[in-house]
Amino acid sequence: MMFKSFASALVAATILGGSAFAQSPIEKPECVAPAKPGGGFDLTCRVAQTGLKDQFDTPVAVTFMPGGIGAVAINLFNTTRTDDPNAIVAFSSGSLLNMATGKYGEWTEKDVRFLATAGTDYGAVVVRGDSPFQTLDDLMKAAEEDVSSLVIGAGGSVGSQDWMKAAILLRSKEIDPKKMRYVAFDGGGDAIAGLLGGSIQVYMGDVGEMVPHLETGQMRILAVMSPERLEEPFAELPTAKEQGYDAEWPIVRGFYMGKDVSDEAYNAWADHFQKAYAANGWNEMVKEKGLLPLKMSGEEMNADMLDRVGRMRGIAKEAGLIE
Repeated sequence: MMFKSFASALVAATILGGSAFAQSPIEKPECVAPAKPGGGFDLTCRVAQTGLKDQFDTPVAVTFMPGGIGAVAINLFNTTRTDDPNAIVAFSSGSLLNMATGKYGEWTEKDVRFLATAGTDYGAVVVRGDSPFQTLDDLMKAAEEDVSSLVIGAGGSVGSQDWMKAAILLRSKEIDPKKMRYVAFDGGGDAIAGLLGGSIQVYMGDVGEMVPHLETGQMRILAVMSPERLEEPFAELPTAKEQGYDAEWPIVRGFYMGKDVSDEAYNAWADHFQKAYAANGWNEMVKEKGLLPLKMSGEEMNADMLDRVGRMRGIAKEAGLIE
């Protein structure tokens, strides 16, 4: 009788949920932040750690792996951990740009499996509150007349994603980005100080970092580089697209896995993210961490990231950054 009861239970478990002894391929969930603690990659892993807390029996561990803004991590996951089912690696649009421009050496976007997004931010065209440029049209007319008359700055060098924002905006009107006067700062804070101090006229920033400054009147956002208007507190800000400029720059944050990871592990992680996205509190958690919701996972997300890298590579070639 006892054997019969056990057999019946086994059959029922098999029918309802597959093998009664099936185990998840993810045993020790880990998020690798390819930088020191406290930066954007750390934030990205914390999104995974918090958002997936109900998806695993143990918390997602965060491991820091600084070096080359992701270079050390992508090298490790293409050598000794290429098929690791437990680990995901944080990346950003800056990582995609590094792949596009060859800054990761032999490793490109084809050497990882993009898994899921943590959230996004968007580029913003920012001027001082007393700037003569009242609209994006005002600014772009000046650029068309003489782009070298404008001083544009941001927290990144030539070829960085902040520089690329300006390049995309200028290219939307067939203006050669190589002719712009660009000032590179050490970070967004320094660039904002440069804008307020008058050393630059235009700051190519991010929407999220502008939240504390919107009500002061010291700066104005002429355009958000998003496909459509954002929610509050940015709902009143026009997009570049609605003003007639094909210039979008989503600053995506997300995760990839090693290129040889099994489909079973890859799909298991993707399913966990989909369940987390649908849970109450995901959007609020992401916003609290300074991001905007962007929910993509699995093959859809992988295809989207591959397309983004391809577009970045094309722009970089046109700008003479790569051959």
